[in-house]
Amino acid sequence: QVQLVESGGRSVQAGGSLRLSCAASGGTFSTYAMGWFRQAPGKEREFVAAINWRADNTDYAESLKGRFTISRDNGKNTVYLQMNTLKPEDTAVYFCAASRDWSDLARLKRYEYDYRGQGTQVTVSS
Repeated sequence: QVQLVESGGRSVQAGGSLRLSCAASGGTFSTYAMGWFRQAPGKEREFVAAINWRADNTDYAESLKGRFTISRDNGKNTVYLQMNTLKPEDTAVYFCAASRDWSDLARLKRYEYDYRGQGTQVTVSS
């Protein structure tokens, strides 16, 4: 059983940056593909980004390319989401998820993950 705990969410002004972290425990982190998702109030869950087990393949929601960057540190069992030039429409609960299919990012894009965290709130004000 893998436990995922997100941190780093807070309130920020538009144009600012944040880095979210997701710390994993209870499993072999380096064997999981990892993803970030978000859900705004009253909206559907949305895929944000994914990264494979050895961090040599990433994928992003088309609308977020160039502003968001996913990375991971297998030595620290942590995946990160760097978010730049934040906009009010980025306001949401962000959560990370793990997929046992260590290389198939498409699975995460289909919201097929095996574990997920509780999320961290990001609020962007104009």
